[in-house]
Amino acid sequence: MSTIRLTTAQALVRYLAAQKTRVADEELPLFAGVWAIFGHGNVAGLGEALHTARDELPTYRAHNEQAMAHAAIAYAKASKRRRIMACTTSIGPGATNMVTAAAVAHVNRLPVLLLPGDVFASRRPDPVLQQIEAFGDATVSANDCFRPVSRYFDRITRPEQILSALPRALAVLTDPADCGPVTLALCQDVQAEACDYPEAFFSETLWEPRRLRPDVRELEAAATRLGEAERPLIVAGGGVHYSGAAEALARFAETRDIPVAETQAGKSALAWDHPLNVGSIGVTGTSAANALAAEADVVLAAGSRLQDFTTGSRALFRDPGRAIIQLNVTTFDAAKHFALPLVADALAAFEALDEALGGYRAPEAWRERAAREIAAWNQAAEAVLAPGGGPRPSDMQVIGAVNRACGEQATVVCAAGGLPGELHKLWKARPGGYHLEYGYSCMGYEIAGGLGVKMAAPEREVVVMLGDGSYLMMNSEIATSVMLGLKLIVVVLDNGGFGCINRLQQATGGAPFNNLFETARHTALPEIDLAKHAASLGAAAEKVANLAELEVALDRARAADRTTAIVIETDPTAATAAGGAWWDVAVPEVSPRPEARDLRAAYEMAREEQRLGD
Repeated sequence: MSTIRLTTAQALVRYLAAQKTRVADEELPLFAGVWAIFGHGNVAGLGEALHTARDELPTYRAHNEQAMAHAAIAYAKASKRRRIMACTTSIGPGATNMVTAAAVAHVNRLPVLLLPGDVFASRRPDPVLQQIEAFGDATVSANDCFRPVSRYFDRITRPEQILSALPRALAVLTDPADCGPVTLALCQDVQAEACDYPEAFFSETLWEPRRLRPDVRELEAAATRLGEAERPLIVAGGGVHYSGAAEALARFAETRDIPVAETQAGKSALAWDHPLNVGSIGVTGTSAANALAAEADVVLAAGSRLQDFTTGSRALFRDPGRAIIQLNVTTFDAAKHFALPLVADALAAFEALDEALGGYRAPEAWRERAAREIAAWNQAAEAVLAPGGGPRPSDMQVIGAVNRACGEQATVVCAAGGLPGELHKLWKARPGGYHLEYGYSCMGYEIAGGLGVKMAAPEREVVVMLGDGSYLMMNSEIATSVMLGLKLIVVVLDNGGFGCINRLQQATGGAPFNNLFETARHTALPEIDLAKHAASLGAAAEKVANLAELEVALDRARAADRTTAIVIETDPTAATAAGGAWWDVAVPEVSPRPEARDLRAAYEMAREEQRLGD
């Protein structure tokens, strides 16, 4: 057997560079690059190896470990999980900074390879700088924090271990069902140790996601139930995008006259103005989608986890005899909500269902009902998107302005606060035009995520929309975008704090407290110039006073050759009244506030609508 002597780090990098994928009939490297912030735990081992392979496996420098992992996750999402990035850090705070991002990837079923440095396997220097010591377990390090938020975790304490660990890691990263974050904690002394590795280990490998076909019995049960439906509804989730099933979904819906609602991850599976697209569903849903969901007798959920925002905390699907068909490549998800499981790839399942349904079409009355609901919603949406009103525009009016200026050509990126709900309802998305991280709804994802989207689709305009709260939490990758020449348009809606949670606080009976700057403990309110701050990071930046100035500024941003930040002050109290569904946020059972006591009674009544046992 022919061997080659390499350090563990060199072998790992060489292996990653040899992995391939196929995208639209083109063979490409599976790993588009490695994000790296070096420290004593990875600079000597993995850093040296990455420098040697920098042309085959590019290395990108970031400013924050969590942010660079967000960029890698967004890259994978925008690539429909066909391409991946890796992230490496030192031990200690560099590593644990990535734990939040690992949770984002885990919740959203997105692949990212995390390579944090670790303690010395030899324990010759023990404890080493930044080492966490567990008094009762010497095998624990800070990287054990990654275990609950990794699909696969391993600690590399010997050079030979990567011969089994790396193939296992790649099997998880590329599997449609098990897909998620992989953590390989790399002991820093082991990174530099050498081993005689088989040359065959570094042969090129082509990874193509398998398409799981539906089980015959599950398909028959699902087709029988759907074929009896008087009021069917499809809920399109993120799995529709990842399986490349958007066109198949459109054909299936059109052939069967079945309305389609979209989750946050599924939005833009159909163009916003497709005649069967009833819009967003659930807590952040349109009146059209939620009205049909309340009456649907069969719900075909395609590629969705059916989390609480989608189901209105299990109170949205109200028909007493309704059935849920869970079409999902993951058995774990297909078993939820006492559903009829249909474990399969979405594209394969739509094709198989179409064949099994024969001449079935939903009743014409249901199709007409959907059309009326869509028309009513569009009228309500236009009213809140239109300019006008008080001295500060609402989030909805800003969304309308950005959508009008950039919507046809841009991908909008967002994650947390009130904006995701308004964007879910109101953004007029075209295919590829909507990128929301709302599984973990992680503040700070937005700008870094926009960077990852731009890396995956450099030909598209990428518009990041976020509040001042998210901006202040993580903004450093503006500098990275400038450094890499990856232009973003960053629209910051400044409402003076956490406006979304301030509204939720009052909606659950609380007094305005500790969310807006003005209700937080302070001796003086800070005078924060977000535009100057963005400019200090290298962006072109300006603050605008109104919607008219915003639209002109967006034209300048589109013509600019570098990242541009636009700041506009907005009303923290305004939200779209139309649409939406109940969300289970517990109201205190005992409170000195009469508002909370009254809302507790309403809360208990609302809980009676939850369907927990069927």
